[in-house]
Amino acid sequence: MFRRMSLRARLVLGVILLSAIGLAVADVATYTSLRSFLLNRVDSSLTAGHAGAARMLDDQQSGGGPRHDPPPFGGGDGISFVQIRNPDGTIVTTRLGRGFPDGKSVIPPVVPKTISFPKTPNGRGGDRFTFLTVPARSGGGRYRVRASIEPNLGNRIVIVASSLSGVDGTLHRLLMIELFVTAGVLAALAVLGLWAIRLGLRPLRAIEKTAAAIAAGDLTRRVERADERTEVGRLGLALNGMLHQIETEMSARKASEQRLRRFVADASHELRTPLAAVRAYAELFRRGADRRPSDLARSMTGITRESERMSVLVDDLLLLARLDEGRPFAQEPVELDKLLAEAVETAQAVDPGRPIDLSAKQLVVLGDRDRLRQIVDNLLSNVRAHTPPETPVHVRLGRNNGSAVIEVEDGGPGMSAEHVERVFERFYRVDASRSRARGGVGLGLSIVAAVADAHGGTVSAESVAGHGSTFRISLPLA
Repeated sequence: MFRRMSLRARLVLGVILLSAIGLAVADVATYTSLRSFLLNRVDSSLTAGHAGAARMLDDQQSGGGPRHDPPPFGGGDGISFVQIRNPDGTIVTTRLGRGFPDGKSVIPPVVPKTISFPKTPNGRGGDRFTFLTVPARSGGGRYRVRASIEPNLGNRIVIVASSLSGVDGTLHRLLMIELFVTAGVLAALAVLGLWAIRLGLRPLRAIEKTAAAIAAGDLTRRVERADERTEVGRLGLALNGMLHQIETEMSARKASEQRLRRFVADASHELRTPLAAVRAYAELFRRGADRRPSDLARSMTGITRESERMSVLVDDLLLLARLDEGRPFAQEPVELDKLLAEAVETAQAVDPGRPIDLSAKQLVVLGDRDRLRQIVDNLLSNVRAHTPPETPVHVRLGRNNGSAVIEVEDGGPGMSAEHVERVFERFYRVDASRSRARGGVGLGLSIVAAVADAHGGTVSAESVAGHGSTFRISLPLA
């Protein structure tokens, strides 16, 4: 049952229980201490008055009349019962007090017929005495009794008693006061504890509401007023950090899913065109092109061209898939200056009319030479596809903070800032109409970014509309 209670209820109950135990111990200690003190005071009164009471009764019994002042009979804390017994226990004489101040008569105590005394003297002059607490014969009262063996009275037993009504009344009043005070203190503690605990747990309530809102789908919610000086505040800060990480990962996941859907849609779109062309040429062949040499050659040439185009597209997709999986490349020294010289020479052979200049330092990186050559070829192919034939191209290789930096700069029409931000996305092309008069399917620069990232490098692009573009690749040096 305790486990099913709320944290607030358990804390309040724990405070009340601990306080109740502490107050109970204090009440018992106070009650016991006062009881012991009052009984000791009664015992002292009995000790002080028993000798006089015994002599007075002995004188009265012998007929000589009292030669001493009478004991303080009359109830209260004074002696209200005196009795003398022979050594064998027979009663010699008994006297009761005159009554209590409130007019009530004295009810004698029930004194045992046989009283046990210590075997050795326990007082001055060899006295042997003992104290007893006995009930009254009726009325429910109690008496404190002192019984002693008096050598000067022929070893008679002298019994004096005093009513404990005053002591019992005082202890009863103390008990009532302790009960009321304890109940009041526990009630105040319950109220104050509930208020303090509710105030202390208020941040947990805020965390609960925040968690409920997040569970409902609002990932932007955060725990407010999280104070790092308190345990609950630190919990709130940790929860905020966790929520920020979850929101970031969810956003990245959504963005990845959107890119994947766009990637699949674009790949389907790019593959659909050559497949449609192959089907068209196959249909032409089925309709009799095999009997017409010109149509047959046209069909075979078209099928070959579109098949090669699909092969290039599939190869690029497979390469990107491998790069996404993180498959390792070969790690061998690659002289970038010679690699750039080969790429520029090939580009000049493909496009003889375009001026291309090269400025390269002798730098070596570790990686896959074929893939590094591919990203340079892709950059030069991108320039050929998107700039006029006479546009000059500047290829540079330099060093910056322990990295080799490859730059390909052209003087073409450039791009807007929006296109620069997305130019390395897969299947993204500046030409939104997807016209194939210029450019490929939009995977060349994506491959450049993926290969550079796989080699521990970075890519970037700068462009000003009407003033050309600059693509920059940074690779760690060997």
